[in-house]
Amino acid sequence: MNINTFLQVVTVASAALSVLLIIMQQRGASLGAGFGGSGELYTTRRGLDKSLFNATIIFVAIFILSILAGLFLPNIS
Repeated sequence: MNINTFLQVVTVASAALSVLLIIMQQRGASLGAGFGGSGELYTTRRGLDKSLFNATIIFVAIFILSILAGLFLPNIS
């Protein structure tokens, strides 16, 4: 398996996991809460919510880095 194939696998896997983690996050904690959707505007993330949030950031960063690496690395067959 060459580096381009590896980067493609990492990109697809991190994209799928990012989507899954975003869907799993708590509902009602979005921008709509600022317009009267919820009584509390500023909340502290705790427990599983904080872990999901941090994992989402990590997988999105991996996704972005794998895309950039695929763009700037030469095509090696």
